[in-house]
Amino acid sequence: MALRFLGIDPDSPTDESPTIWLHEETGDLLIQWYRATDAEVGSCKEVGSIPGHSTDVPDNETIIRLPAAMLAFLPAQQVHHTAGREERAAPGA
Repeated sequence: MALRFLGIDPDSPTDESPTIWLHEETGDLLIQWYRATDAEVGSCKEVGSIPGHSTDVPDNETIIRLPAAMLAFLPAQQVHHTAGREERAAPGA
């Protein structure tokens, strides 16, 4: 797996390491962060997403809270519209 380190929260304590990596082949982001609190997860469930979509969080997923300071490490995405659908180019592509 080809990963590239993007950044670490500059305000994180030495023994904690909120971090973002980029999977260079797929453009996916791998994010190590603090889990959202039960109250935050509850709020997400109340707000929901799209009609008919479950608000449950499956066992293989979690909700994280990404502080605004970490947004600077997110790579820009290029969106291409092809035959009526969006295709996202991998960062750096």
